[in-house]
Amino acid sequence: MVHIPAMKRVKGRAPLSVVVAIIGGLALAGIIFTEDLRSITGKCTSSTAEITAKKEKAREKKRTSLPARTRASTTRLAVAEEATPPPPKKAFHPSRCSVTDGYWAYDRSKKLLYTDETCPYIDRQDSCQRNGRPDSDYLYWDWHLDDCSLPRFDPLGALEKLRGKRLLFVGDSLLLGQWLSFVCLVNSVVPYTARSMERSSTLNVYTAAEYNATIEFYWAPFLVESNSDRNIRLGADGRVLHVDAIEMHARRWKGADILVFDSYVWWMTGSRIKTVWGSFGDDGYEELDAWVAFRLGLKTWANWVDANIDPDATRVFFMSISTTHMRSEDWAGRAGGVRCYNETRPVTRKGYWGSGSDRRMMEVMGDVLGRMRRVPVALLNITQLTEHRVDAHVSVYTEAGGELLTDAQRADPETHADCIHWCVPGVPDTWNQILYAHLFL
Repeated sequence: MVHIPAMKRVKGRAPLSVVVAIIGGLALAGIIFTEDLRSITGKCTSSTAEITAKKEKAREKKRTSLPARTRASTTRLAVAEEATPPPPKKAFHPSRCSVTDGYWAYDRSKKLLYTDETCPYIDRQDSCQRNGRPDSDYLYWDWHLDDCSLPRFDPLGALEKLRGKRLLFVGDSLLLGQWLSFVCLVNSVVPYTARSMERSSTLNVYTAAEYNATIEFYWAPFLVESNSDRNIRLGADGRVLHVDAIEMHARRWKGADILVFDSYVWWMTGSRIKTVWGSFGDDGYEELDAWVAFRLGLKTWANWVDANIDPDATRVFFMSISTTHMRSEDWAGRAGGVRCYNETRPVTRKGYWGSGSDRRMMEVMGDVLGRMRRVPVALLNITQLTEHRVDAHVSVYTEAGGELLTDAQRADPETHADCIHWCVPGVPDTWNQILYAHLFL
């Protein structure tokens, strides 16, 4: 039997086997902890990735279900949602808000207050839907101001403000369209038995009996007198203006509580206008540049307003230029488009300005009105917003000489497309929305 001597323990040191056991245990615990941590982290990462993937898949599904032309704007909106929301727009006030700075936005959910089927007063010249226009998107665009909130037209509110009053529109066929729009807007809430309409070649009167209110239109395309005021078929070659005579028309304007004027498009029928001084006789005329004659005529009107209107009793407004769209190359129109024919969307380019608004005439308008001292006249600048609306003219869905255009005439838009007048309902409703905001707020 072999005797193995006992190992001698070194004081203060653990046996080697114990050290090995401790180190092995610590290593095993580290491996187990690491695996558990990986498992937990992996589950969280996997869960987050799955949620993100599901959201992205839903967003992609929604995005690709939209029309191609709106996908880009939707992507931009998604990015904008992550940014700080813009501050709310200010409440509208005429002295603080510009109606020229804005944009058109499409809203198919908008409820129309009337149509050319429900309002019985719209002239056939302006009844685009009734005349067979196949599209209707032009009815659902709203003008939004950049910095202010433009209030909706409230028919009941308008009638209440007009209680016991006389609102008179004075001007040309474009203002006639605005008058028809205003009548139809309020007529939408007036009972059939509480309204009436009287029409003639010069004065048209709509009466809301319950409110003892009248909404009237007086025909005076130049505001001053001319030999074509009654004979509107007289061409530009035979037309003579009496640029210092206005009383024949103006005597019908007295007594109105609210006056709304316009005058522009008839001045633009030629580069030169035959003019005489005084009310009698058309002989001895001289030809003046259109903008010079316009200044003379507008000064005659301004002098009459200053001399005859009581600013404490009557409010006066002047509508700026209603744009024409005769040259589709101005806005790079649709393929196959001629003038405004076949246009179904507005020009969306910010600040677009074509050839249908004469800047010199705008300057004359602003200058003459700006010099009026006794009676303040509010110039409602509708020109910029109408510049964009190449899609909303009556085009070939109108009449000529009292007869609807024939199929053959409609097939020749170069000759017959009317890109001056507007469909009603349509853009004139926006003009009245702006008038309403200035009148009643």
